[in-house]
Amino acid sequence: MLAGLLVAGACTHTTRTIILDTPPSTEVRGPEVNRGPSTAATLGVPPGHLPKPGECRIWIPGMPPGHQPKPKSRPCPGIAPLAPAGSWILYRPTDDRKVVHVREVDASRAGTVIRIRIFDIETSRLLREDNP
Repeated sequence: MLAGLLVAGACTHTTRTIILDTPPSTEVRGPEVNRGPSTAATLGVPPGHLPKPGECRIWIPGMPPGHQPKPKSRPCPGIAPLAPAGSWILYRPTDDRKVVHVREVDASRAGTVIRIRIFDIETSRLLREDNP
C-alpha cells in the first residue's frame, strides 16, 4: 500500500516554464545595407551629447557618455589632429539639423579620417557614405 502511495505521488509532479528573455523578432526585412556603425542611440551617442549645429565633437566609441572628452561642442577647424586613433569626429551641419556626419579616424593613426558616414539623427539610419 505504501508503494502505491509513492507511485501516485510521483505522478502528480507539475512543471512550470519561465521565459527569461523575449523571443527574437520575427519581423521580415528587405535586404540589409552594410551599415557599419550607426549613430545617436545606435552609436551610443545620446542626442544631448551631439555637437551643436555647425560644430564638431570628438567621440570615443565604447566609452560611456559621461567619460567622453570635453568640450561637448567646438568649432571644427583644427579638430582632426586632436582626434585619437579609433575615435569619431561628429559634425552637425547648420543647413540640415536632422543629420550627423561621423568622420571615422583610422584605428592606428590618430587624426587620419578614413571614412565619413552621414546618418539621420531620429532614425539612426545610414543615409550615405563619403570619402574624406
